[in-house]
Amino acid sequence: MKVIVSAGGTGGHIYPALGVLEELRKNKDNEFIYIGTKDRMESELVPKLGIKFESLEIYGLSKNIKKNIKNINLIRKSYKKAKKIIKDFKPDYVIGFGGYVTFPVLMAAHKLKVKTAIHEQNKIPGKTNKILSKFVDTTFISFMESEKYFKNNVVYTGNPCGEKAINIEKHDKTKLGFSKDKKLILIVMGSLGSTSVNRKITEFLENFKSEKEEILFITGKGSYQEFKDLKVSNQVKIIPFYENLSGLMKASDLIISRAGASTISEILSLNLPSILIPSPYVANNHQYYNAKDLADKGLSIMLEEDKLTSESLKLSINECFKREKEIKDKLNSQVKMPSAKLIVEEMTK
Repeated sequence: MKVIVSAGGTGGHIYPALGVLEELRKNKDNEFIYIGTKDRMESELVPKLGIKFESLEIYGLSKNIKKNIKNINLIRKSYKKAKKIIKDFKPDYVIGFGGYVTFPVLMAAHKLKVKTAIHEQNKIPGKTNKILSKFVDTTFISFMESEKYFKNNVVYTGNPCGEKAINIEKHDKTKLGFSKDKKLILIVMGSLGSTSVNRKITEFLENFKSEKEEILFITGKGSYQEFKDLKVSNQVKIIPFYENLSGLMKASDLIISRAGASTISEILSLNLPSILIPSPYVANNHQYYNAKDLADKGLSIMLEEDKLTSESLKLSINECFKREKEIKDKLNSQVKMPSAKLIVEEMTK
């Protein structure tokens, strides 16, 4: 089978796409191309994995009219380039995992009558996927509750990120200087980090002292210079980025993070207690609904950013460890879906 996979912008879109590509790689007869944006994280990440990568120059629409006029022209060029890639490669299937780059790719595939699908990671779908669902053959969803937003063939598969996390080797936290006898709290605000959250937790980190717990604070590459010299105890370590985050999550006892789709799928798969701080800056406030879904089911604790203080974070951590067994039992009772396998099986029908 020949497949084109498209996703761009953030890890929430890219990592599920890579999860499906890993499943496709199990059959050596399968061929695939990844189409992403020219200058976002996929342009560096995907080629390193030995996957053929094609780039499109395209940007999201903004309030700037001049930029939008320019981007409409780029969308047209991207559509033409995507059509050429599809005609040359002759795929059996084209699947998009989100990000504005998927729009011209899926529309070109639809025009050329190639079988198509999208995967929606969030509980509340984004605008691009809502539009594309009217043109693609199948929509794969991560939350059962998302089905009502789509009118085409909808298949509940879960998120391939979770399946990918289960198969990754657990990291040895002692290699980072942490004790094997203390609980590890991992603080990371998604693949790009969050300066606003980092600033709000500075006081907490500078005052953190515990005989039972240690903290790894991953700032994100863009924020590291601002936070690397915080005056913290030797129980707190600060780094800009960590390559094998899923492996590190396996070695952690609690994660404090944004409520992106990839993170949530990994939390559910790894039975990892969490404090979720949904980003208020994303489309349709979808991270709030992602986090609320877990909090309502007793699977996580949600702490909204406008309520985030040193004291509220400390109380949330204490509550999470107090309820640790209850939360883990509930996480363990959740059905673990072989998402990537389900998606590939549906694609081969």
